Amino acid sequence: MQDTGENQLFEHFKYIVDKGQSPLRIDKYLFNKIENISRHRIQESAKTRNILVNEKAVKSNYKVRPDDVISIVFEYPPREIKIVAENIPLDIVYEDDELLLVNKPAGMVVHPSFGHYSGTLLNALAYHLRDNELFKSDEERPGLIHRIDKNTSGILLVAKTENAKVNLSKQFFDRTTERKYIALVWGNFDENEGTITGNIGRCLKNRKVMSVFPEGDLGKHAITHYKVIERYGYVTQIECKLETGRTHQIRAHMKYISHPLFNDEEYGGDKILKGTTFTKYKQFVQNCFSVLPRQALHAKSLGFTHPKTGEKMFFDSDLPQDMAAAFEKWHNYVQSR
Repeated sequence: MQDTGENQLFEHFKYIVDKGQSPLRIDKYLFNKIENISRHRIQESAKTRNILVNEKAVKSNYKVRPDDVISIVFEYPPREIKIVAENIPLDIVYEDDELLLVNKPAGMVVHPSFGHYSGTLLNALAYHLRDNELFKSDEERPGLIHRIDKNTSGILLVAKTENAKVNLSKQFFDRTTERKYIALVWGNFDENEGTITGNIGRCLKNRKVMSVFPEGDLGKHAITHYKVIERYGYVTQIECKLETGRTHQIRAHMKYISHPLFNDEEYGGDKILKGTTFTKYKQFVQNCFSVLPRQALHAKSLGFTHPKTGEKMFFDSDLPQDMAAAFEKWHNYVQSR
C-alpha cells in the first residue's frame, strides 16, 4: 500500500528488476510481464501517474535499470476490481438450476484483470445471476470452471451452485469432458490426423505467451489431438480435441509443429507464412485478415456429465460469422485456381 500525500493508493503489481536487465522502456518491460494488457493501457497508466519506480511516478519512456522497484498502483484495493454486475447481453445456449452454457464472442475477456476491469463475461454473469448465492459470495471467479482466450470464441460452462462447481471442476481435472475446437492454421499436413504432446509453460523470454517444452520439468503436461477437415493448400481447417486444458494450449501446440493459427498475432500467425509472392495473393490474405481480425479459433462443442442428474450432456455451437466468412473465402480461392 502506498500514500503519495494526495490520496491512498493500493499496490496491484510489484516487480524488482533483475540485476542483468539492460536498459528498456518501462512500457515495454511491463508489456512483457503482465498478461492481458496492451502497451496503450500501460502508457495510459503512466499518464495518470499510476506507475511508480522506487516510489516516484515515471513516464512510459522511462528506462528500467537493475534493482528498480516497480509498483503499479490504483485508488482501490486489488480485490475491488473483482466483479461489478453489468447489463451486457449474453448468448446463453442452455441454463438450468445447476449450470449454464454461454457462447462467448471473440473480443470478450472472461474475467476482470489488469487492463480489463469491466465488460468481461463475469461482469455480465454477475448481472444475469445477481440473485444467485454463488455470485453473491466473495469468490474471485464465481462459477468459472474453465476459460477461453479473449479473442477465441465459443462455448463456456458456468456453475451456478457450489456443488456443481466442485463436480464440474473435477470432471475437467479428471479429463472426462469432451472439448472440440475448430481452427484455421497455416500450412498443409502430410497426414489427416495426429497428436501433439509437449509440456506447456510461460515463455522464458515473454510471459504473455506460452512455450512448449518437449523435455524436462518445465511447464505442465499437455496433449492435443487434431484432424483435417478441409485443405486449402496454404492453410488448413482442422478440428482439435483437447485431452488437457492448458493456457493457450492449441495456439502454442500448433506453433510448436510449425502450423500457427491464422492471424494469431501473439504466435506469429498474423504474417503470410505460406503461398505465392504474387501481389494478388498477398491482397487476398490481407482481405482474409480483415474479415477475421483475430486468431482463427472457436470452441465449438462441449460434452460433460450433469452434476446433479448424472445425464450425459453435449452442446454444439455454430461457427461465428467471421470464421465462416474466412473459410468461405479460402474455399472459393481454391476452387477458382
